[in-house]
Amino acid sequence: MTLAINPGVEAIRRRVLTTVHDHWKLFLFQGILMLILGMLAVALPNISTLEIELLVGWLLIVGGFFRAATIFGKRHMPGFWWSLLSAVLAVALGTILIARPLQGVITLTIVMTVFFVIEGVAAVLIALEYRRYLRNWSWTLLSGLINLVLAYLIWNGWPSTATWVIGLYVGINLIFLGVQLIMTAIAARGLRSTTG
Repeated sequence: MTLAINPGVEAIRRRVLTTVHDHWKLFLFQGILMLILGMLAVALPNISTLEIELLVGWLLIVGGFFRAATIFGKRHMPGFWWSLLSAVLAVALGTILIARPLQGVITLTIVMTVFFVIEGVAAVLIALEYRRYLRNWSWTLLSGLINLVLAYLIWNGWPSTATWVIGLYVGINLIFLGVQLIMTAIAARGLRSTTG
């Protein structure tokens, strides 16, 4: 028994496959880059943790200043004062993260736990969607499950692991993301015969 496929769905499927095939080199490059960065972060987890914390601090400061500069000339805009307040708070939080890196690492560990949960759930859902299009969808599923396990381990070892866990787990996450992108690129490279 064969199921009839809606012509509109089949056209979308072919466009997705063609797009993925056309950009397989970009997937491969990103995958290799993520793999290398992940291995560096795993090799030096204490340094990686501190660098990530400082990066977040600087991103908050720069983003807060840009937001304040963008809205400063628009005082008549609705919500101006709330937008200005959020920009000032971003700068203040970034300054605190840079001035007190140990406290910032502890706070970021909590944030990273939430991030891994969200990214893990999203990767699982994406994998379930990809399984209709790609044979290697299980790599995305594995990446999502690993993120959920990492979130559990961070929470379970709290707070003693805060000084190194972010660097190690971000590194592991980057390695799996890199492998996932490389496997997607390899699968996408051979799609031309099925999309033509």
